[in-house]
Amino acid sequence: MAKRDFYEVLGIARGASADEIKKAYRTKAKELHPDRNADNPKAEAQFKEVNEAYETLKDPDKKAAYDRFGHAAFEGGMGGPRGGPGFGGGDFASAFSNVFDDLFGDFMGGGGRQRATRGSDLRYNLRITLEDAFRGLQKKITVPGSVGCDACSGTGAEGGAEPATCPTCAGMGKVRAQQGFFTVERTCPTCGGMGQIIKNPCKSCGGAGRVERERALSVNIPPGVETGTRIRLAGEGEAGLRGGPPGDLYIFIEVADHPLFERDGMTLYCRVPVSMAGAALGGEIEVPTIDGGRSRVKVPEGSQSGKQMRLRGKGMPGLRGGGQGDLLIELAVETPVNLTTRQKELLREFEELSEENNPEGSSFFRKVKSFWDGMKG
Repeated sequence: MAKRDFYEVLGIARGASADEIKKAYRTKAKELHPDRNADNPKAEAQFKEVNEAYETLKDPDKKAAYDRFGHAAFEGGMGGPRGGPGFGGGDFASAFSNVFDDLFGDFMGGGGRQRATRGSDLRYNLRITLEDAFRGLQKKITVPGSVGCDACSGTGAEGGAEPATCPTCAGMGKVRAQQGFFTVERTCPTCGGMGQIIKNPCKSCGGAGRVERERALSVNIPPGVETGTRIRLAGEGEAGLRGGPPGDLYIFIEVADHPLFERDGMTLYCRVPVSMAGAALGGEIEVPTIDGGRSRVKVPEGSQSGKQMRLRGKGMPGLRGGGQGDLLIELAVETPVNLTTRQKELLREFEELSEENNPEGSSFFRKVKSFWDGMKG
């Protein structure tokens, strides 16, 4: 009889994620467990079939081979002997031991002894100015979290004494019980899976080996950072449990908006207003730069709104020595407001004399006239 497709056995689609495969396996294994199906003679065979499918699909390499070659991937030596990892052979008690670990390991410390545990990583959001991002800075921050207990030196035992080996599980963190031909493992009830016990817990930390405390840290922000830049401080996260190594601290940078400059990577933009007369006659204007200085920029005669002039090397520095960006000055030609009677008279006189001074407008209205004439035709 041909073997069923492993995805069909677990009731999932091809391309399912690792979490989806594990969830489907747990559901099927519980549903088909022989202890729950004493009146179903096929349950044991179906149970083995589910485990064979899971043993293959939970392993990325085996899954890739199966997706490409199907069951043939594990025949003729390609994936090991039939019945090895896939329960086609071997004893059923051993198979169930693996099943038990997969089903309940997450809840019962299935990895064996859990003594020193690494601390969690921490995240700190830091908001800085564009000037800070340009220059770089040393920033002092206060981080809440846990630190190693000084009173017990992180051991969790009063006076820093070493924990004793658990007498119930002999330091394994698990105990085994024989039920017929099944061997069932469960977390040691005495030590909670730690493999060790603390006879006299530290009064300061209650046996955890760490206490809650705020810490002041100095963070080096290099020039050129931008929103989304992440800085890792190794070993500055949560303290480990019972003397375990600490986690890391990740600083996430957010650069605040600037009233004068806009940023695109290493390039800065500055929109500078110029008067209508200044744009028409041309001249020089003074513009700010991010380093706090000033630069003079020549405005060509007849400049229009949106015209850009480039100041090379006046932008943002690249992170970790990646060069220097440019500053682009964009002109915004202003229309005068709140005119006096005399100013209005002069503008009307100018308008009458400037028919040939507006080439773009003249070209546009010629196109409009041509369009209307075409519509009439």
